[in-house]
Amino acid sequence: MRLRCSCWNFVVVLPAYRMNVTGSIDAILNQKKGEVWSIAPDATVYDAIAMMAEKNIGALVVTQGKQLVGILSERDYTRKVMLRGKRSRETVVREIMSTQLTTVDPKESVDDCLRFMTEKRVRHLPVVEDGKLCGVISIGDLVKHVISVQSATLDHLERYISGGYAN
Repeated sequence: MRLRCSCWNFVVVLPAYRMNVTGSIDAILNQKKGEVWSIAPDATVYDAIAMMAEKNIGALVVTQGKQLVGILSERDYTRKVMLRGKRSRETVVREIMSTQLTTVDPKESVDDCLRFMTEKRVRHLPVVEDGKLCGVISIGDLVKHVISVQSATLDHLERYISGGYAN
């Protein structure tokens, strides 16, 4: 598994001995609509929160041109605006966005990403391939995918056990 961390400018390579039973991140991206919602760093936090509410999402990638420069989540808003008494209409995204980003490659396994997100308490990961932003996955996307895979496996096993397969 390769996770790229921009805050320290290194790549973590984990051993590949784990069995990949749930697929890769690109399978999840293919199921999503393909839209990546973003906001500029100079936009107001109010505009960002309004966009998140309108799109029913929990985070926005922050881009300057085509360059990924950060991510803004509902968690950033509550901790860096509300709890500090700032005003969302007067605060710009750049002031509160998270800039120490970890990105994931579309070929990464769902299992490894779930493990990473759980251990690091990360809810959203930008998906980047060859320097290009491909999408964003949330922990909810991963859980939904795992449940779907497990449900299909159970259905398959039930049909097999009950003799639903002909020779």
